[in-house]
Amino acid sequence: MANKEQNCKIHFRHEWKHEINISDMICLRQRLSAVAFPDPHAMDGKYEIRSLYFDNLSDKALRKKLDGVKNREKFRLRYYNGDTSSIFLEKKSKINNLSNKETAMISEKTAKAILSGNMSTENLFNEIDNPPSDGSLPLIAELYEKMKSQGLRPKTIVDYTREPYVFPAGNVRITIDYNIRTGLFYTNFLDYDCPTIPIADSPIILEVKWDEWLPDIIRDAVRLSGRRSSAFSKYAACRMYD
Repeated sequence: MANKEQNCKIHFRHEWKHEINISDMICLRQRLSAVAFPDPHAMDGKYEIRSLYFDNLSDKALRKKLDGVKNREKFRLRYYNGDTSSIFLEKKSKINNLSNKETAMISEKTAKAILSGNMSTENLFNEIDNPPSDGSLPLIAELYEKMKSQGLRPKTIVDYTREPYVFPAGNVRITIDYNIRTGLFYTNFLDYDCPTIPIADSPIILEVKWDEWLPDIIRDAVRLSGRRSSAFSKYAACRMYD
């Protein structure tokens, strides 16, 4: 059986976020279509994302975000376009304004165990048949350990539409996210028909991520008058209804 674990090495990237309006989005679409490339995984230039975020009883991840703590992490489950045959466990980390994402594909059976709070060593062994030779904890094992020691549990569903673009030089990824919706207290994110509601003010979010340098052609394409980098969090915005 092939190893399902797909952890990536620690690879911190630069990241900009901007809250934009519809006019900005139309302008960006025109500019980016001329200089960047559509994400080959997108369908008709976009895809639908469903995420389920984790936190503990004291809302540690949420509070660190709201307090502007520079070093923080959060876990989430995610799938695309309603396809639950490919479910991803992700860990987002921030250190001094640089970001890293580690990803592992997990089975639907294990996702159900996580949702029910019955994650076990059996689920763990089903997912990890070839642990890393360097002795590092695979991502699914780290989540299992933190569910036990920190009380991490599913907190809220976050849905949105994403329009992604890529640019090879600098390993740049540009995304425009909108139609952000929250599942309120409903956490069965495998139920794609569960009710969700739009978050307040219905923001549109531009994100730009790159490695060591951001090419001038992309920097110019995403430059918008009067827009400044923001610390918008979809997870935090969706938790405001608690």
